[in-house]
Amino acid sequence: MTRPNIIFIVADDLGYADLGCYGGRDAEFGPVSPVLDALAARGMLFTQGYSNSPVCSPTRFGLMTARYQYRLRGAAEEPINSKSKGSTTLGLPPEHPTLPSLLKDAGYRTALMGKWHLGYPPVFGPLKSGYEEFFGPISGGVDYFTHCSNNGTHDLYLGDAEHHAEGYLTDLITDRSVDYIQRMGVGAQAGTPFFLSVHYTAPHWPWETRDDAALAEELKDNLFHLHGGNIHTYRRMIHHMDEGIGRLVETLRTLGLLDDTLIVFTSDNGGERFSDNWPLVGGKMDLTEGGIRVPWIAHWPRRIAAGGTSTQHCMTMDWSATMLDAAGVAAHPDYPLDGVSLLPVLDDAAHRFERPLFWRMNHRSQRAHRDGDWKYLRVDGHDYMFDLSRDERERANLGPHHPDRLGAMRAAWEAWDASMPAIPADASVSLGYGAKDMPQR
Repeated sequence: MTRPNIIFIVADDLGYADLGCYGGRDAEFGPVSPVLDALAARGMLFTQGYSNSPVCSPTRFGLMTARYQYRLRGAAEEPINSKSKGSTTLGLPPEHPTLPSLLKDAGYRTALMGKWHLGYPPVFGPLKSGYEEFFGPISGGVDYFTHCSNNGTHDLYLGDAEHHAEGYLTDLITDRSVDYIQRMGVGAQAGTPFFLSVHYTAPHWPWETRDDAALAEELKDNLFHLHGGNIHTYRRMIHHMDEGIGRLVETLRTLGLLDDTLIVFTSDNGGERFSDNWPLVGGKMDLTEGGIRVPWIAHWPRRIAAGGTSTQHCMTMDWSATMLDAAGVAAHPDYPLDGVSLLPVLDDAAHRFERPLFWRMNHRSQRAHRDGDWKYLRVDGHDYMFDLSRDERERANLGPHHPDRLGAMRAAWEAWDASMPAIPADASVSLGYGAKDMPQR
C-alpha cells in the first residue's frame, strides 16, 4: 500500500462532548462541528481514547516521542511556562527522535502549523526536532489577534524567526496549512508523502471569536480572561476551527489526495471552563475522566471503513506509534516506543486488545491506572476505584468493596511508576485560576 500522507490535528483544551459526533448540543447558530462530525461518519470514532496528560505540554511530549512523557525532564512541568525561557533542560531535547524526525528520515516532508509549547529557542524548537517548516506560537496561550503571550511578549514565528501577521490566529493556522498542502501536492501525487501537524490553539482562552478583535487590548495583561467568556463564544471558537478543517479537507479532495491521507483529530487534554465533558467529571489538570478522555477521530478512505466506532483503549502516544506504523517506519533502537500501533483497529473497528494505561500528576499528587473496565485513581491522598463500564462519572467508589482488586491495581501503578524517573523536586505546577476565581464542583 502507498505510504499515506498524514495530518495530525490537535485542538487545545477541547472537551469530550464538545463535538456533535460525541453528543454535543447544537449552538444558537446551528451545529458546532459539522466538518468533524462528517469525518467521524466517514471514518472511525473512538469512545475510550485518552490524552497522555490532563495538561497541554506534557501531552505534546508524548505525542512527539510516542513514549511516556515522564521520561523527559521538561514534561514534568505542568505545564511549561514563560519562566522557562533560557532553560537548557525544560524542552524537547533536539537529539531525541520524534514522530516528525523519524518520518523525515524516511522521506516524508514535515511541517508544524500551530502551537509548539515544548521549550523556547535557542535551545529548543520545531526545526530542531524534525519539522522542516514551522508557523505558530512557541508558548502555551496567545491572544488570537495580537499573537502575544500572557506576559505581553509577541509570540508568532515563521521558521525560527519572529513573524508579524495580521489576522485571527485560528484562520492564520488554517491558511498556512492549506498553503502547505498545496505546495506539497505535486510531490505527494508523485510518491513523496507529507506529515503535517496542525496544532490549533482553539478553543483555549482568551475567549475571542473572529469578531472580538476589540477585546485584545483589554486582555493584554491577563490572557486567562477570568472575567469573560461564555459557552456561546466558546462554541463559535470551535466552529471557526471546524471551518478551517473543512478547508484542509477540500484542498486534499481538490488535489486528489484525500483517499490516501490519514487524518487524525484529537485534543491535547480534557475540557476547560466552558467545555462540555458529559458524562464525565473533571477537566484540565484532573486525572478524573473529564481531564484525560478526549475525542479521537480517524479518517483514511483507502483503509478505514466508514461509520466505525471503536471502544479500544488508547492514548496520544499510541496514535504517534500508529502513524509510524502506517508509514512503515521503525522506532529508533535506543528509544523504544511506549505507544502501541492501532492499525489493526483501523482495519477492523471491532478489534480489541488489552491496553493498560498509566498517568501521574504532580498537581494534587494524582495517579491513575486504567485496566479493562476498571480504573484506579488517587487524588489528594485518597484512593478510589471505579467500574467505568457502569460509572463513567466516577461517583461510586468500589475500592472498599473490592480491596483485593484495589490493591492489585495500586501495585501495578506503583510498579509502573518505579520504571519511570521520579518527579523532580523543582518541577513546577502553574495554575491560572482557582476556587477564588470561580466555584469548584
